[in-house]
Amino acid sequence: MTDAQAVPVTAPGEDESTARLLAAAARAVDAPDLVLAVSRNGVRTVHTGGGAEPGPVERERLGYELGSASKPFAGLLLARLVAQGRVRYADRAADLLAPGLPVHPAVRRITLRHLLTHTSGLPGLPADFYPQAVPRWSTDPYGGYPADRVVRAFLRARPRHLPGTRWHYSDFAVSVLGHSLAAATGTPWEVLLHQQVLAPLHLDATRVRPGPEGTDAVGHRRDGAPVPALDTGGFAAAGAVRATPLDLLTFLEAHLGGPEPLDPTLSAALTDVCRPLLRRGWRHAHTHTLTWFQHPSPYGPVLFHAGATLGQQAFLGLRPDTGLAVAATATRRVHRGDTFVATAYGLLTETP
Repeated sequence: MTDAQAVPVTAPGEDESTARLLAAAARAVDAPDLVLAVSRNGVRTVHTGGGAEPGPVERERLGYELGSASKPFAGLLLARLVAQGRVRYADRAADLLAPGLPVHPAVRRITLRHLLTHTSGLPGLPADFYPQAVPRWSTDPYGGYPADRVVRAFLRARPRHLPGTRWHYSDFAVSVLGHSLAAATGTPWEVLLHQQVLAPLHLDATRVRPGPEGTDAVGHRRDGAPVPALDTGGFAAAGAVRATPLDLLTFLEAHLGGPEPLDPTLSAALTDVCRPLLRRGWRHAHTHTLTWFQHPSPYGPVLFHAGATLGQQAFLGLRPDTGLAVAATATRRVHRGDTFVATAYGLLTETP
């Protein structure tokens, strides 16, 4: 069963065409709840659907777990604190978390920029994470690994590579970034994110904890069984954000210029996170900004990030040259043969 709507309609011809495009794209994704949302220079089109019966709260107003698509929020937070002069990209995380404590020389060299750009040399997750996570891998792998344990694991780490020399995707590193910013400012990460990013952008339906009953989407396994709400434990900065698709469009539109004037430090941060920063991969073919993956498309470069939790998926993307933004959410995670990311990515890269 599917339903669709467009909000707001200010360019009927374009909106109707986009609505048809989203409806066709939605047929490629099998999920109980699905939202495909597009903004073209501020004109929004939202398609909602899925195999489940719609609930009392409209799907585009439910909070969805973003998983790793939370990282652009952490990146914007860091960039704004830098713009305010409260921290520097070159600040060393160990100096902020445990000044004077003996650590491995490579750990001492890891900066905030290294942590966010996955060039710290740290593994994807701490080595001692897996023994406690494997027994509950399908229900609650992160909840038993709290913040203080993440910090201890960092301070005793032995990086695989010298910081800044290789790219290796790391939830561990971005989580350490969150704890480092909290230490540098004397403010809990959740409060800091709200003060510096969520409130200024009017993201009133975005949070890092489950909302009141009935306001969050429920994830599902491939067999249709519901999945408990995610507890990220000490890895909040890497994957704890929950947001409605409408808030996600607002977040993306801010990167494209947005409808409202912003504080100069926030405007500077939004520009900074979109600037190409490093290249990696075979022949350095892959470009990254401070917080986004960047690929070419026929309509100019695209910036994007995807994420998944035990039973949900999210995709965020923008095309700065044409003012296009795409936000997509689904309440099922399929590890093989999944079409969700490819469908959302296609909307971003192939839509005129």
